[in-house]
Amino acid sequence: MIIWLNGPFGGGKTTLAAGLRRALPGAMTADPEAVGDLLRSTLAGHAPRPRDYQDLPLWRHLTGAFVAGLVRHTGGPVIVPMTVLNPAYAEEIFTPLRQPDGGFHHLVLHTDPAVLQERIAASWEFPGDADRSEAVRAYRRRRAADYQQAATDWMHADGHVIDTSALTPEQTLDAALDHLRLPAPGQPRSPEALQA
Repeated sequence: MIIWLNGPFGGGKTTLAAGLRRALPGAMTADPEAVGDLLRSTLAGHAPRPRDYQDLPLWRHLTGAFVAGLVRHTGGPVIVPMTVLNPAYAEEIFTPLRQPDGGFHHLVLHTDPAVLQERIAASWEFPGDADRSEAVRAYRRRRAADYQQAATDWMHADGHVIDTSALTPEQTLDAALDHLRLPAPGQPRSPEALQA
């Protein structure tokens, strides 16, 4: 099982990924940002180095191979918290990951724009480091409109939308597990359900 968590920057993907990892025995989180960091450091000083690593075809290829390789190696579930706004990039990554048995799940964590701004303002990504935390908040604010456009253009039609605007993290986790047809944490799970 592959669970790709999409949505706005600051929309709760990392929190849901942590909850799913606790709830699903044997689950692991694959972080495509680490692939981007590797490419940034490797390509430092190299001329064709785009500002956004998602613009690199190599990042998209490596991310897909990384996730697929983890599934083959471990049997999954593999949780991928990563915002992908460009529909062509999403198709390039998702298409090889979509499994014939339906084991690929694209969950979109939607947040009302006003609620998202409140959550961004309250976030503290680097406790004790006001400058770095504000830089993250500023980036999330800048990209909020990009998410809204992607949500309208393609993302909500492509994925299963969970509107987190009025949900707690625990309720969001329950909604995700319900969509995946898995019981809430603490309830027994059948081995067949975990192989889906």
